[in-house]
Amino acid sequence: MRLRLTSFVLVCATLLPLVAQAQEEAPMMEVDSADVDIMSGGQAYASYLAAPSEAGPHPAVILIHSFNGLEEGYRTMTDRLAAEGFVTLALGWQTFERSPSDDTVAQLIQDGLAFLSARDDVDPGRIGLTGFCAGGRYTMLFLPQMQAFAAGVAWYGFPYRGDTQPADLIGDLTAPMLIIHGTDDQPSPIADIYRYATALADANASFELKVYQGEPHGFMLQNGQMRTDEVAQDAFDQMVSYFRRKL
Repeated sequence: MRLRLTSFVLVCATLLPLVAQAQEEAPMMEVDSADVDIMSGGQAYASYLAAPSEAGPHPAVILIHSFNGLEEGYRTMTDRLAAEGFVTLALGWQTFERSPSDDTVAQLIQDGLAFLSARDDVDPGRIGLTGFCAGGRYTMLFLPQMQAFAAGVAWYGFPYRGDTQPADLIGDLTAPMLIIHGTDDQPSPIADIYRYATALADANASFELKVYQGEPHGFMLQNGQMRTDEVAQDAFDQMVSYFRRKL
């Protein structure tokens, strides 16, 4: 047993630098971006789209911002996801109401899916969903309900909040999901995430959990801007890697 473990460690030690080097050398794509209106329920939702300049089809991602709105940091993140090869649509779900109903947001996401699927540069079979704070809850809530999504990444979400709690839909979850959370999250305590993860495991759902020690709720943005430190870079890379593996 000890010999096998040592061999495994040596192989990993050899491969990891090569993987890291390959990731560092991967060129970023040029990006085209623009403000767009997504029509839903007879209203135009002010949103933001970024796409690789080169011809597709590419995988795509719908990004659901936090309760604080479509801040500049989310536009930066949308651009960066596009540079990684994902056509990315950040939906402005608070255009008309600060707290719209789940049904309203669900319809907007469906209309966002239709918008992306109609684009020549998008592979409609490889669309992911990601969200932050309230958007994290929406990711947990709608991933089990919308079969068009091939994978999701839920950032500091709320599995036990809302008229319909995401935890109640675990049995319907078929797409893989990555959960990203901080241990110092006060609005969404880490204990709830561990409880949710346990329920996912009991249901044999496909998921991964990445926890950051000491990080608070909403840690990817600071003063409306995307953080650029080691934690933020690692968390962003976790999302990109997951979507590359699952989409």
